[in-house]
Amino acid sequence: MKKMLFRLLMILISQQMIGQVVINELECDTPGLDEKEFVELKTDAPNTSLDGYVLVFFNGSFSGNDSSYFALDLDGSVSDENGLLLIGSSSMTPFPQLLIPFNLIQNGADAIAIYLGDDSDFPEGTQATTVNLIDALVYDTNDSDDSDLLALLGETEQINEGASNDLTSIQLDNNGVYVAATPTPRRLNDGSGVIFNAITVSANQERYVEGEEIEITFTSQTNMTTDVTFGFTLDNFNFNTSDYSGNTTVTIPSGQNSVATIITIDNDDIDEGDEEPLIKFLGLQSPLIPFNNFIKLRAIDDDFVVAPYGVPTSPTYGVVQNTKPSGYYDSLNGKADLELRQALQDIIANPDIVRAHTYSDITDILKEADLNPANSNQVWLLYTEQGRAKLDFQTTSSNVGKWNREHTFPRSHADYNDIDADDIADGIDVYWETKADSLRHGNSDAHALRAADGPENTIRNNRFYGEYEGPAGTFGSFRGDVARSVLFMEIRYNGLEVVNGFPELRQGKTGDLATLLEWHRNDPPDDFEMNRNNVIYNWQKNRNPFIDEPDLVEFIWGNNVGEPWQAPLGVEDYLLNASEKLYPNPVEDKLYISGIDKEYKVVVFSTEGRLLKEALVKNNSYFNMDFTSGLYLIKITTKNKVVTRKVIIK
Repeated sequence: MKKMLFRLLMILISQQMIGQVVINELECDTPGLDEKEFVELKTDAPNTSLDGYVLVFFNGSFSGNDSSYFALDLDGSVSDENGLLLIGSSSMTPFPQLLIPFNLIQNGADAIAIYLGDDSDFPEGTQATTVNLIDALVYDTNDSDDSDLLALLGETEQINEGASNDLTSIQLDNNGVYVAATPTPRRLNDGSGVIFNAITVSANQERYVEGEEIEITFTSQTNMTTDVTFGFTLDNFNFNTSDYSGNTTVTIPSGQNSVATIITIDNDDIDEGDEEPLIKFLGLQSPLIPFNNFIKLRAIDDDFVVAPYGVPTSPTYGVVQNTKPSGYYDSLNGKADLELRQALQDIIANPDIVRAHTYSDITDILKEADLNPANSNQVWLLYTEQGRAKLDFQTTSSNVGKWNREHTFPRSHADYNDIDADDIADGIDVYWETKADSLRHGNSDAHALRAADGPENTIRNNRFYGEYEGPAGTFGSFRGDVARSVLFMEIRYNGLEVVNGFPELRQGKTGDLATLLEWHRNDPPDDFEMNRNNVIYNWQKNRNPFIDEPDLVEFIWGNNVGEPWQAPLGVEDYLLNASEKLYPNPVEDKLYISGIDKEYKVVVFSTEGRLLKEALVKNNSYFNMDFTSGLYLIKITTKNKVVTRKVIIK
């Protein structure tokens, strides 16, 4: 206790010796994505250490209860020659001295405050207080006053920045009064003091393939009065000096304001995956400061791996081996209807075996489960049927060019939501116990989540399948996949149901069952789907049975309801041993069929399930595929069995 009191006393003495720190400027709301918002602090003396201080952000909304939502420890920060410390996101210009996530600062009525202490003193949800308070600002953007928040912080006035998305900030004038004016980040509000010379860094493009050169240019706002030398680095995580070469020290000559240099991305034979070089200044001396910084580029690795199986638009069958344990589905044999459903749930929701992971873990699972077979550095996007770099996962409010996590059984239909713990990606070895009633875990069940293009995910929104059928012009290769995914969810979790039509009351219900059954029948599981089933089993310790045993769908929802189940050959063995062969695939016009039977009934469907052509084809003969380019479904019927295959017309 004596040590704690002594430490507090020393902090108080040190703060009195160095002078006061105040909130000098706040920009809480900027146009667009709120990338330019910032807080600026000011010390009485220049180059002052801010050790022992913490900046706390308070939520003044009803749900926020005038409590903290973020605390920023200021230990290690030092004000500049003007006594200023600029705090903002990496997208802000000039570049901040201390970084926070963009779009962090709430618009009001809210508050920020400086305290003696550190961030651990203000866990999320700590109510505003005057204890150890140094300075506070209660603010808004044309909002009503929050009298409770004002009282908690001992303030009497709430400062208005102006209308939402305006171009002003709240600034402290020389009389100690806050006013709304044009922002002045890293400058004293009255225009006095040291005027910095900000340097902009730029590259000639954003994406580079291994072996290509990056031309980097540095440009200052005003010409140099002497030769100025400084350095930079491109290091970022695993991307380091072993991955690039060139001079990382540059000089802007006296009387000039620009210099350029060339960096080469080394071309090795190692598949390290795509990486993101980050241009960062080193050794800038006052009055030079970064105008921008942390410029992220993309280094595309050309040593990616191609899987032995096909992408969904050019599928293969039987290449990927099923990893289900021996006897995994044996308990289903002889059961029918409700008993079959229950026996199936007992397998895939077994609380002694099955695991649940966080919603953040799903990102890592999808990078493996939805791996693009044609490029190991990409994921395969569900609806748009294309590869996209794993690095392009959406992390901000902008989804353009990004991929994100798509719930095939929409959240709003199922009423499962994420929780705070879902924000932590803690890996395959950390998991929750889960059971059939654990509906909340449906939010992060990888069997019902797919990598999807961000804008297309928004277009689908929570529309039922049947209402939503995918983007125009795509092959529809995802349809059987999503059908089996949604049907899995009904069996896995109590409280979920797939129904015919488009239900108005969506509490636990989604549709359209008839559409999903048709999609399942016309788009059988391929190697891509079997691989993702294997990957998810490795994480969750359960499988999607409708991928392993597609005929189970008919015994639960389709043509064989009420009949006892007896396991046939799994889809993998069935297709491996199928005697019928269709070739070539892709095809230009003539599609040949061969096998052990003398004659085959061949039916051609569009991916929407529309019948296009029927024919009887003799063994070792062909029929004309006189259709436009695209993906088609071919159903082959013999005396003993039916096989459905995907065929692509060039």
